[in-house]
This record gives sequence, structure tokens and C-alpha cells, in this order.
Amino acid sequence: MNILIGGAAGQGMETIAQLLGKALVRTGYGVLSAKDYMSRVRGGHNFTRLRIGRKTPWTADGPINILVALNEEAYQIHSAELADNGRIIFDPEEFTPENKNDNQVAVQLEKLAKEAGNKIMANTVAVGATLALLGLQTTETEELLTETFGKELAGKNVLALKAGHQEAGKQCEACFTLPDKQERGKQLFLDGNSTLGMAALASGCRFLSAYPMTPSTGIMTYLAGKQDSHDVVVEQAEDEIAAINMALGASFTGARAMTCTSGGGFALMVEGLSLAGMTETPLVIALAMRPGPATGLPTRTEQGDLEFALHGGHGEFPRAILSATHAEDAFYRLNKAFDLAEKYQTPVIFLSDQDFGDTARSIPPFDFSKLCYRRHLVSEDNLKKPYQRYRITENGISPRALPGQFAGETVLADSDEHDENGNIIEDAETRTRMMRKRMKKTALLAAEMDEPKITGEKSGDILLIGWGSTYGALQEARQLLSKTGQQVTHLHFADIWPLRCAQIKSLFPRFKQRICVENNATGQFAALLCRETGLKVDREILKFNGRPFMASEIVREVQKDV
Repeated sequence: MNILIGGAAGQGMETIAQLLGKALVRTGYGVLSAKDYMSRVRGGHNFTRLRIGRKTPWTADGPINILVALNEEAYQIHSAELADNGRIIFDPEEFTPENKNDNQVAVQLEKLAKEAGNKIMANTVAVGATLALLGLQTTETEELLTETFGKELAGKNVLALKAGHQEAGKQCEACFTLPDKQERGKQLFLDGNSTLGMAALASGCRFLSAYPMTPSTGIMTYLAGKQDSHDVVVEQAEDEIAAINMALGASFTGARAMTCTSGGGFALMVEGLSLAGMTETPLVIALAMRPGPATGLPTRTEQGDLEFALHGGHGEFPRAILSATHAEDAFYRLNKAFDLAEKYQTPVIFLSDQDFGDTARSIPPFDFSKLCYRRHLVSEDNLKKPYQRYRITENGISPRALPGQFAGETVLADSDEHDENGNIIEDAETRTRMMRKRMKKTALLAAEMDEPKITGEKSGDILLIGWGSTYGALQEARQLLSKTGQQVTHLHFADIWPLRCAQIKSLFPRFKQRICVENNATGQFAALLCRETGLKVDREILKFNGRPFMASEIVREVQKDV
């Protein structure tokens, strides 16, 4: 079951999607909500798709069953995508369709909202109308409105909700049969950015500095809303250079720290990234990718910054790169990023993108007992005196103490090349020793990386390879392709660097065709794979128009040469 809500920015589409999504989740359905929006404060054509299933869907794929057209543009653009039995909810006072037919459900959204108290509640009227077409009552939505607004405003919204429900019910009572519900217990309905904000908080992050930049801003706003209740400091810096340096300062003095940005902001951060590498200061950077170069498409999605994350910064230093595949995994993986950063005293880059960040899904509550929280600081018991911040050790990890942690001991750090004490040096011998010390950590990080996840058999016709947020589309594509009689396996990477190679080296020869699917123009992950393993994929399916993959697109591309 697919619902599309379309209109101009400012018409309240997100409110409709949130109310419907949460109400459906509370009713017992699996729900996915995905946004497509322009980089404008008001106006422009925006839309949100809701997909409802017995289980939580992976993508917003499929024909539209209900189109909520808040303006004529949405009607004209999306009415052709309507399923055979689809219905279109529209306001006849807003526009009049050229051809009247049975699939149109005329509801005076603004007029009914005014009668309930305020025309701004037209989106609440639309929610009521949609629930009527689905054959659902308004009980859960009324509870949500009461939780969201004060008593007086909630009362007016409930009136608007019921008015829309009644009006649409007169024309098309229970037009659709929803999928059977699945007993699943309490569910969360979270977008990806909120998931990462929650994960950072649960991982002990107590300082975030960032400059707002779509699509990463949601992480910042989530944590900003928790400042008073969870003793976290969120600082909106004047730019990304200041943001990363503030985070480094906070980390140096003992706070678990993070910054978040997108590609253009990360470009400004790379000098600070190198500073973290040289001073061996733990730092987590959430890099939410969007299409570039330059401003590109600021509200769209892409996987174009992988090579940038791998090679950003001057000089050579160890780093780890992890990625968000889906909310259930990303919550725990960002926790892993914080632990790796502290354990190996190195920057960890966590890649997400607009598709992941702005897509909300119903998921089970997280298991906080699975989270790891270790500070990896030197203690009085194992402190060697005099303290040396960059002491040469067998594994390359020097003892880390906080400034003032031990009486009479000095924590001395420097951005220039330095000796074990932290004093600036120029000689070649010390430089070589310190570089070898730092670079030893790359092999240790490699052992910490998870092997890619395999879905399907370990041999067959087609091996679909992906990374990051393409996970859901590839999962659905594998299921669809398997129904055609082909033996299809999905191999997906969440930990990107250092790359774990053993599993893929053994899998490659067992498949007739190896296909890498990426949201970029140059096949960046396929190139990394070839560089690290010598293995070349047979085909690449690349998409770089700013929109995420749908399962049906992948199936169509795979079958082109079959």
C-alpha cells in the first residue's frame, strides 16, 4: 500500500506523513516514509511517500494507491502514477481537475480546517480523509494530536481530523484493504538522522559542534533538543573549520565529541582532520553525503564522497570509515565508531546520506545492553613516569591521559612532528619512528572491521554488491530476482575502511556475474575493491541523478543483459 502526499513547501506534508506514519505504526503496521524535497524554504514541488506493509518495507517503491494532492502541480505530476484502483484526495476550492472521474475524492481541506478553528489545519483534515479511505478510525491519531499539542490546539485539530474523515467517508468508505498486521510489540518510528543522534547520545557523546548543512542538520537538531535533559553541549559554530576544531578541543580535554557535516563542509574540515591524525585525538565525523560538486543538489542523495573520505586531509595517518546501511544497524555501528576513535586515538568517519537521514521506518526498540562504553584512558595502575603522550609502544597506541589527570605529569601535544614527549622535532630518524608508530594502528583497525553481510547462498548466478544506504533496495531486488528462478546473493559492506577482503575473495569465483550497485557516477566502491583485492566486477549499476535506488530499477538493470 503506497500513499503519496504532494504539494509546495509550507503546506504541511511532513506533518501529514508523521501523523499517518505514527498512527499506522501504533495500529500495528510496518511503515516507511521517504521525502523528496527542493532546496527552498517555501514553494517548489515536494512530496513524501508512505509505504505500508505487514513487515516494515525497505523502499518507497510501487504504484500510488492514495494521492493526497495539496495543489494542482502535485495532481498533474503524480496522477499518472496512480494504481488502477487508486484514489486522489484534493481540495476542489484549490483547483478543479480537467476530467472528473471516479478516482477523485473531493474534500474541502481549507474550508473544513477554518470551521474547526484555523485554515492552517488543512493538513490535519487531509490525514482524516486518508484514514477514511484506508478504513481506519481516528483513535490513534487523536492520541498523537493530544500528545503533540496543548489541550486547546489539540481539540481543534481533532475536530479537523474528524471532519476530513467524515467527508471522505461519504464518498469512498474503506476503499482499500490494508495488509494483515503482524504481532511485533512496541515499535519506534524514526528517521536516520534521529537514529544517529540517539546513538551518539547513548554512546556517551557530550559535545557536538557543527555548522548546519543539509542533510546532516537533523543530527544536530536532535542532540540540541536533548541538551537540558542529557547534559550534552551543542554548539552551532560559525563555520565548519571552527566546528571540527571545537570538537577536537573538547575531545582533547576528555569529552566524547562529534561533528556532523556534508561534503562541502567536510572540504573545510580536512585540515582539522589531519590535525586529529597528527595529535592522535579521538574524533567522530558524521559525513552525510549529497550530490556535488560545489552546492550541487543540496536536498538530494548520493554516495559520491567515499574517495574523499578515504583520502581527505594532507599527509598519511590511520582512519576508519564506517557507513549507515539501515537504522537497526546504524544505531550500533555509530556506537562502534565512538569506541574505535577512543581506542585507537584516531578520527573515524561515519558515512550516511540524504536517503538514509530523511527516511523514517518502523523498527523494534534498540537494545542498549549491546552498546559499548570504554574510555581507553591510562590509569594510575599502568602509568609510566614520566608520562609521555606519544610513547612508542609495540602496537602503536600510546597511553592517553587527560590534561591534569595526574598530579605532576604534563600532557604535551603538538601539531608539528614531535618526539615521544610531544616536543617538536626535525630529525629524520624520529620522524620515521613516529610515522611507523601511528601507521601500525591501520592493521589493528582492519581486524576490528566487520565482514560484509551475505544474504543468500554462497554461490549462484548473480552476486549483488553494495555499501551504505543502498542496503534496502538491494534486499528487495534480491527477493524479486530470486522469484524469477535465478540464484541471487546480496553482499553488503557497512565497515568500509580498512577493507576486509577475505570473504569477498572467496565469494567472487563462485558466481557467474558480479554486479556492484552505487549511487555515484564513477563506481567508487568498485574501484576501491579492485585496488585492494585485484577483483573486478563484471558490471556496475550506477545512479547519480540525486534520487535513491528503487528495487524495481535494480531488477530492470540486472535483467537487461540476461
